Amino acid sequence: MTANGTTETPVPELPDVPGGEGTADAAPGPAGPAAPAGGLWARLAARAEDEGSLFDPPGPRGRVRIRIATGVSLLVLALLVAAAVRRFADHDQLDAAKWRLFVQAPVLRYLLTGLWATVRVTLVSAALALPLGALLALARLSRTRFLRWPASVYVEVMRSVPLLLLIYAFLLGLPSTGVRMALFWQLVWPIVLTNAAVFAEIFRAGVRALPRGQTEAAYALGLRYWPAMRSVVLPQAIRQTAPSLVSQLVRLLKDSTLGYVVSFLELLNSAKVLGEYNHTVIQGYLVVGLVYVLINSALAGTAGLLERRLGRPARRRAAAG
Repeated sequence: MTANGTTETPVPELPDVPGGEGTADAAPGPAGPAAPAGGLWARLAARAEDEGSLFDPPGPRGRVRIRIATGVSLLVLALLVAAAVRRFADHDQLDAAKWRLFVQAPVLRYLLTGLWATVRVTLVSAALALPLGALLALARLSRTRFLRWPASVYVEVMRSVPLLLLIYAFLLGLPSTGVRMALFWQLVWPIVLTNAAVFAEIFRAGVRALPRGQTEAAYALGLRYWPAMRSVVLPQAIRQTAPSLVSQLVRLLKDSTLGYVVSFLELLNSAKVLGEYNHTVIQGYLVVGLVYVLINSALAGTAGLLERRLGRPARRRAAAG
C-alpha cells in the first residue's frame, strides 16, 4: 500500500542475465538509473505475452536452424512446382489455347454466376447459423435442464455427423416423406444445421471466458439471468469471439463446394461442368482454386485484424487486473 492509498502490484523476481547486464543489483551508471530487474528477460517475457506466444524467442543457433529449414523447404517446394509444370507441359496442359478460354466474356460470366451462387450460399448459411448458434449456446448455459440437455445433445450430435451424410439425408430422405425443397435449400439447411453447432460452441467458449464480475455486476443492477445474458454477457462474448466467428466463415465457404451432390451450380461445380465440356478440367480447377485462395485469404486477414484489435487489449486488461 503506497502513501496515496493505491495498491502496488508486486514485481516477480527474474533470473539475472549472464554477464551482469540488466540485473537487479546493477548500480546506476553515469547515463542514468539502473535498468529494470532482469531487463532482457522482462522484455522477452512481455513481448511473448503480448504476442500470445507459447514458446520463448529463438536464440542465435535457433534462428540459424530456422533459416536453414526455411531455405530447404522453399527449395523442395520449388522443385515440386517445377516438376508439376514440366508434367503439364509434356501433356500440352500449358497450351495457351486452353487458358485463353477463361478470359472470354461468356466463360467469365458463367464463372461469376457460380461465384455469386457460392457467396449467396455462404451468406444465407451464416445469417441463419449465427443466431441459431447463439440460441443453442444460451440453452447450453441455461440453468434449466430441459433446455440445457437437448441443446447439448444437438450440439454433440451435429458436430459428429458428417456434412455430406446430412446432405444426402436431405436429398434422398426428405423426398420419400413428401417434403421437397429447391436445390439451394437442400444445400443450405445441412450447412446451417452443422455449423450452428460449431457457432454454439464458439459463443459458449466466449461466455465462459468472461470474468464472473460481468454477470455479478449485471445482477447488482437488478437484471435477471436472461436479461443479463442478452444485454451484458452475450454482446461481450460476441466481441471477444469475433475472430473465431470470421474464421468459421471460411469453413462455410468451403462447405458450399458440396453443391455437386445436389447438382447445385456453385463455383466449383460450374468449373467442373465447364471443364468437362471444353476439355479443360485441370485449368478450370486451378483457376477456381486460385479464386478460393484469394477469398479465404481475405477472410483470414480479416480474422487476424480483428484478433489484433480485439485480442491484445483484452489480454492487457487481464494482465493489468
